[in-house]
Amino acid sequence: MKGYEPRSSSSCAACKLLKRRCIPNCIFAPYFRSDECKKFAKVHKVFGASNVSKILIEVPEEQREDTVNSLAYEAEARLRDPVYGCIGAIGLLQRKMVELQHDLAIAKDRLARVIASTTSSDSVMAATTTVISNSNSSSSDHLMNGSSSSHVSLPPFPCSDFSDSFCHSSSSSSSQFLTRHDQVAVDDFTQIPYIF
Repeated sequence: MKGYEPRSSSSCAACKLLKRRCIPNCIFAPYFRSDECKKFAKVHKVFGASNVSKILIEVPEEQREDTVNSLAYEAEARLRDPVYGCIGAIGLLQRKMVELQHDLAIAKDRLARVIASTTSSDSVMAATTTVISNSNSSSSDHLMNGSSSSHVSLPPFPCSDFSDSFCHSSSSSSSQFLTRHDQVAVDDFTQIPYIF
């Protein structure tokens, strides 16, 4: 049996606390060893030694160790919280469990949204890449076809009337400029007329 120690001349924790002689078939001896006086003191303070002995007698022997552990836990919880006892600890654990479930649901929802947005962005990116590649291929085909068949044409030169009038005006002005140049030396480039 777990937690059982061979009987010795020393008394168990229950008999030490109760200040009585520990008999060989003491019901407390297998579950409250001689060095576990604090454990039995808590159980005795909450439930009482007589009630604990009655509970252990009614419980099958293979379940007594679990029963003692449960009584010790309940006694410690009752000493910590005299109003609620172990019920308060259970309620606290249940509230934490509800909060964790709520947080888990939020995390799952966010993860689903991220996965959906990633999938949609990937599909949009793939479609954009396809459109760009198709437009690039069509543009290259158009350029290749157009370079072989089309020719670049220059704009027509101005009409002959414009060239004749320009020639007449330029000849008269140039003759005047030559006559003046013979008379006065030109030192400044700003005095030279520009013809464009």
